[in-house]
Amino acid sequence: MLQQTLAYCGLRRPYRFERAIPVLLALLLGIVVFAVAVWFAATDELSAGGPRAFYFVYLLVLLALAIAVVRWPPFAGALLVLALVDFTWGVGSWALQPAGSPSLLPSAVAEPARFQWHALLQAVPIPSLEITSPTGLAIRHTSEGTRGRDPVPGSLEGRTVVATFGGSTTYDIGTGEGDTWSDRLGEALGPDRAFVVNHGVPGYSTAEHLIQTAFYQVKFGKLPRCAIYYVGWNDLRNAHIPDLDPGYADFHLPSQVDSLKVRRIGGAHVTISPVLTMLARFVSANVDTVRYSADPYGREPVSGSDAALEAFYERNIRAISAINRGRGVITIWVGQLLNREGLKGDGHYGWLPLVRDRDLWPLQQRFNAILERTALSLGDVYIAISPDSFGAADFIDNGHFSVGGARRFAEHLAPAVREACR
Repeated sequence: MLQQTLAYCGLRRPYRFERAIPVLLALLLGIVVFAVAVWFAATDELSAGGPRAFYFVYLLVLLALAIAVVRWPPFAGALLVLALVDFTWGVGSWALQPAGSPSLLPSAVAEPARFQWHALLQAVPIPSLEITSPTGLAIRHTSEGTRGRDPVPGSLEGRTVVATFGGSTTYDIGTGEGDTWSDRLGEALGPDRAFVVNHGVPGYSTAEHLIQTAFYQVKFGKLPRCAIYYVGWNDLRNAHIPDLDPGYADFHLPSQVDSLKVRRIGGAHVTISPVLTMLARFVSANVDTVRYSADPYGREPVSGSDAALEAFYERNIRAISAINRGRGVITIWVGQLLNREGLKGDGHYGWLPLVRDRDLWPLQQRFNAILERTALSLGDVYIAISPDSFGAADFIDNGHFSVGGARRFAEHLAPAVREACR
């Protein structure tokens, strides 16, 4: 049997180098792939049954197939080249992430989908979802597509409904079930007296909040008594984009399809084959209806304010307030807090493509001032929270609350919300 196998692979007299060379290369690459997989597992970068594990299995299967069809050298060579490209592209892009390269390597742990495509908002939470995130956080969506638990049927009678709107800092991506600031605010207001509905969705700006307010504010059959908007950071994502669309439809809104992974193919999706991933992204970028008409990535960051964006931001605030006023809903505005310790230097992280880290907090302060001035001129409630009340431990990154930060934030909000919503 061994002699027959060696002969098939061209490794027995008379040697057939057109077979032997692909076989030896496949075996060598297989050893390298296996060694890298072991290293990933030893450094907790590989999980059994996860997408990354299937990636390495896929590579080893490709190499095994290359050996199996070595009788037809062109086919064996094509499989060997595919395996080599997928291996170097996948692992190489992962290694280059610190330099800003997007990784084409599948994630170590599978993350269930949380969002689904929506014609107006691009992406919305999947209703009645219960999952555990890769970081171990329990995530629950209500039957109405908001974060949190459904109220017990009939329990809203006699209780004040408070709606919270915002992006990922309101959805609270850094906290598990029961620990979001909306959850903590509900506890502080008294569960028997108030029910807080968390409308927060990662990435949402005042453009999305305007749509939410106009069309999707009623949840569980009740209009809120008051609506809290924690805003600013996601609007700043659009800073310094030339000829910015008034509704952020040239960059931000279509990008949500990929940010929240609701595109069917391409976009942010990563397959077990980097080659297939890039082919899918090419197809989606050139065929899919959802495409950017402006792509700011690759441009040099710009310092200073953005007058056009500020005008759109104030317009959205006024429009949201007008809708609420017409319905008798009290509008409460809260300026965004950021982790100033994590926003220093000339670097810039990907969410705000044209804003340096050191420029973000000054821009956010300017937006908070616009928000306060506009809110007070409209007769709305503005809750000013001193940034000095929050330190690095209150955040998990540049601006998302830790469990302790979410609790502290809710404690700061509760007195003013209780007074405004009674």
